[in-house]
Amino acid sequence: MALDIDTFSNVSGGYSFFKAVGHPLAAPKVHALFDRLTPPIAIYDPAGYATAFAALHDMTQLTRAGIFVQDIERLGTKVLGHTTKLVTALRDSGAQSVLVLAFDAERLISHVRHLVPDNIEIVSLDAVRLDDTMLTNPRRYLDPINFATNFAFFRDTDGHHTRLVTANYWAGYGAKDTRIWLRLLDANGESIADWTEELPATTSAVSFDSQEIRSRFDLPEFVGQLFLHVINGAGHDVVKYALDTYGDTESVLSCTHDANAWPADLYAGLPAPGDGEKVVLWVQNSHPCPIPAGAISLNPMGEDTAATLDREIPAFGSHALDVAQLLPSLRWPGQIEIHAGKHFVRPRYEVTSRTGRLRISHPNVQRTDLKPDHAISEIGNLLGKGYLLPAPILPIARFRTELLPTPMSTAQETLPVAAIIYDCDGRMVGQHKFGNLPRHHRTALEIDTVLNDVPNTALPNGYGHVELLYDFERGGSADGWLHGLFRYEDRNSGHAADTSFGAHIFNTVLTYHNEPQSYSGPAPGLSTRLFLRLGRSPLDTQCHLIYPASLPWHAHSDTSLLLFNADGTEIADRKVEIPCGGSIYWCYSDMFDKAERQAAGDDAYVVIRDQTCRLFGYHGLLQGTSSFSLDHMFGF
Repeated sequence: MALDIDTFSNVSGGYSFFKAVGHPLAAPKVHALFDRLTPPIAIYDPAGYATAFAALHDMTQLTRAGIFVQDIERLGTKVLGHTTKLVTALRDSGAQSVLVLAFDAERLISHVRHLVPDNIEIVSLDAVRLDDTMLTNPRRYLDPINFATNFAFFRDTDGHHTRLVTANYWAGYGAKDTRIWLRLLDANGESIADWTEELPATTSAVSFDSQEIRSRFDLPEFVGQLFLHVINGAGHDVVKYALDTYGDTESVLSCTHDANAWPADLYAGLPAPGDGEKVVLWVQNSHPCPIPAGAISLNPMGEDTAATLDREIPAFGSHALDVAQLLPSLRWPGQIEIHAGKHFVRPRYEVTSRTGRLRISHPNVQRTDLKPDHAISEIGNLLGKGYLLPAPILPIARFRTELLPTPMSTAQETLPVAAIIYDCDGRMVGQHKFGNLPRHHRTALEIDTVLNDVPNTALPNGYGHVELLYDFERGGSADGWLHGLFRYEDRNSGHAADTSFGAHIFNTVLTYHNEPQSYSGPAPGLSTRLFLRLGRSPLDTQCHLIYPASLPWHAHSDTSLLLFNADGTEIADRKVEIPCGGSIYWCYSDMFDKAERQAAGDDAYVVIRDQTCRLFGYHGLLQGTSSFSLDHMFGF
């Protein structure tokens, strides 16, 4: 029961049609359009959108006089149970109205107006357009920049709050008069607040706090989704953000990355609960149609037997799925594959520990378009370490680190991987060879077990980083989509954080399959612009920057840490040099002095800039020694 819609292609990027007809403001206009049509209705489908439109909006109420196409090669194909006819056959259809499934359709209508009597109404999807005030480019409705949208998990209940922080990075690409339209949706998918935020003209911070919004609109407690639509953006049609969950007590503090705006068929990397834990997958509908009962299922990674969610979820609604209800015997380090059927964007999961502490994170998109790439095992002489996935080893006196390789494409039947540990200066201090792991493996690595075999002085500054990379010593194949889940735990308080990401080729002028990846423009990506949101007092902010290199690159980075206040005014600049292959761990309270932090004020942020190399960053908050959060950063 997957939705038959196109959402994203790794070749062409995101599609905008499903966003256009599935937009929260479009849904009531679609219903009004259906009411306006007089049956029998002829459907003219010049662009092939009929199947996707019907996936999001129930067309069974329409008495159709046939489905008509323009392309002769589509003649006689089956669409929505009808055998298509050519549009020139409209004159004999007996239709009392014609629905043209296209936007910007004036020209298309003029081409077929003569095929039906003058008293027969011809309407198009232009009737469900958003107002021009909601559009960045009104002249081309399906321009992806018109649908720079995303969803975020959002909650404000007794003791549980959320704060979303992003940046007006569109201003850096020349955007003017940028604003964000927002809709807050409750668990039933009902709108409980709509508003628009005007953004300053600079690359400023933007934040939305659930407590402030609840107070502003006098709302009861809620758990649901925040929908964001950026208007007058430029350069990026992707809405990136950091989402903090925090509470009235120390037990609730975590952060997670943006939701990745394109619904996928499959997600993976959802951890099974450990002893005494509860894992909840937040199933949050991204569309104006219900998710049918039985459409969502979970299975242990690498196993064929799936357990289904026997519950309907309303349009834009939310449901907290305790994974133990479907997979009661699976335990960490088991991992779960999510059959999502394109019903929702990359979801959140929430772990409650045996002591009641909460953390939130996300699975990742599992790709279905990859095949094993045998060249990867043969180009090590050209690309050195090739694809590598860097993650922090936080200060070991306080934190323990655990690593779980996670299959993230349907082509990955084996995972031939190794983990290499480096100190902050980029010196290798230890390694662990996983061997050729099967897809269904349940093998996690405690970094402590590797460090126990090396001298106490192996990490002279008390921290470093680990890289997960391919190791073909025992065979196996690779496709370049290597992922891992990294788990951190405070040795004293037991507070924990999960983060997960995928491998890339880093810091070489040589390119392979669009790597080293660039945020803008073609490969190679050899510069850095990362956004670091800062916690509000009394929370401190931690940051771990890693300088990974597939081949030796510049001996040291030339990194600027630029502190801005909420309006985008630069307050201070710090220069740091990170050794190639090394890392730096720092805290806001140590990097910038008290006067600078006071001048920056609340909702300040840091831009991490380097034009000599590509850094990979992780960020989080610190609540003294009682709790912390951690996830990877976003760049633009």
